[in-house]
Amino acid sequence: MSVALHRRWDSVSMYLPVLLMGLLALGTWWLVRNAPQATKPAQAAVASSNPDYFMRQFAVQRFDTSGRLESEVRGEMARHYPANDTLEIDQVRIQARSTQGQQTQARANRALSNSDGTEIQLFGDAHITRQASPTAAAQPTLEFRGEFLHLWPQTERVRSHLPVRLTRGQDQFTADTMEYDHSQQVLQLQGRVRGTLMPPRR
Repeated sequence: MSVALHRRWDSVSMYLPVLLMGLLALGTWWLVRNAPQATKPAQAAVASSNPDYFMRQFAVQRFDTSGRLESEVRGEMARHYPANDTLEIDQVRIQARSTQGQQTQARANRALSNSDGTEIQLFGDAHITRQASPTAAAQPTLEFRGEFLHLWPQTERVRSHLPVRLTRGQDQFTADTMEYDHSQQVLQLQGRVRGTLMPPRR
């Protein structure tokens, strides 16, 4: 090999690594551009405002750890909404029993219940009855009526921001709003409150 050719080869060999790096980068860019697109991760499903299941002519019962029946919910039709994990029930009928054995019954044209049935909103001709205590004469039957009643069966609380009629034994009251907490033995009636108190029977 001549001296001139040897020198030219030395000059080319100096730039050979750079040329190889450039070709490698170009090839990598081409592969990335032409490679099949990876499937995009599915976006988190947006909670639908539509029901995900229905029930007809149903009854759902809830038991405590000892097997005692705590509550039963019946209805003509129920729709479960996954967006907020609620159950909408048509023509609802509810029975609940406290730890002391006190029974509460409720009914309405429509109801909204949370997932475990501990909070229920009653709409349209709502009616809640707390049966008289079998041991305490001072606790007669208690009834609530209105177009809306908010019920917590296990804690025996009832609330309404709409007009309500309350019957306690022979006594009757009406009010614009009402809140009742049985555990605290507190009844709050607000707005236009009217009452009729009957003399005790002898």
